[in-house]
Amino acid sequence: MTRILVTGGAGFIGSHYVRRLLGPDGPGGVAVTVLDALTYAGNRANLAAVEDRPGFRFVHGDICDAGLVGGLVAAHDEVVHFAAESHVDRSIEAAGDFVRTNVLGTGTLLDAALRSGLRTFVHVSTDEVYGSVEEGFTPETAPLGPNSPYAASKAAADLLALSYHRTHGLDVRVTRCANNYGPHHHPEKLIPLFVTRLLEGRRVPLYGDGRNVRDWLHVDDHARAIELVRAAGAPGEVYNIGGGTHLTNRELTGLLLDATGAGWDSVEHVPDRKGHDRRYAVDDGKIRAELGYAPRTGFAEGLAATVTWYRENRRWWEPLVRPGRRA
Repeated sequence: MTRILVTGGAGFIGSHYVRRLLGPDGPGGVAVTVLDALTYAGNRANLAAVEDRPGFRFVHGDICDAGLVGGLVAAHDEVVHFAAESHVDRSIEAAGDFVRTNVLGTGTLLDAALRSGLRTFVHVSTDEVYGSVEEGFTPETAPLGPNSPYAASKAAADLLALSYHRTHGLDVRVTRCANNYGPHHHPEKLIPLFVTRLLEGRRVPLYGDGRNVRDWLHVDDHARAIELVRAAGAPGEVYNIGGGTHLTNRELTGLLLDATGAGWDSVEHVPDRKGHDRRYAVDDGKIRAELGYAPRTGFAEGLAATVTWYRENRRWWEPLVRPGRRA
């Protein structure tokens, strides 16, 4: 039995990964503990489908709590580390929480891993650490050039994690993913923000000229890729995870308007975000060649299913957009 500690496992991506581990397509032979602080972005309801599974345990706690983290890491064989503050706009307004959680929290986990002799530490990161890419695709060997406080805190965590491999020999594996989408995504992020507002007949904000380009990755594909890295990745290596669908924000807005039956009069053009990266595009040839990864969810199919999920699960998201309302 492999004992896996998943930090941030009640969040959007982490909960999808936990459901994959404990689901019918999972590896089997695993016990999973979720450690989550249940900030605004964490939701126990995301784990309802697996809470009764044998070997599942939930711990409410902070990754910066060295005593708690030390005991948990020592009781597990592997860590898959999702826990992070992740909203760029929030990081621009107040970067302190991002430095604390993303850098100090990662350091706390790494120290515990080193003391306990942990077998594997998978650190989940983002393509935003590379900064804006004018053309071409960014390989794992590209220099980091983060432009937002969020991206800078994740880049710092990446480097810290990799330093524990190079200095101490800890088996650290880093993943850097494209923009995720899918069900259970907090409605502060672009796709769920637009979908939930449009379903309510409200207007949506489009930054600047709307020509910023992002690569879209379905969360199920991301969870599957992370599991490939945990199971078969190499110590000290970085793996980019792409989705293969590159759209401008304006193109994406048009698709969301069509999917919700809204028109362009529902779009409000607003001033661009500070330091808004123009384009992200990772080269994910390494994980494809070495671990056999390829996205399976076509964007049209995945987006339609995502919109349907938000349409049918108002009880999940309405309390998040209007905190006074009960689920």
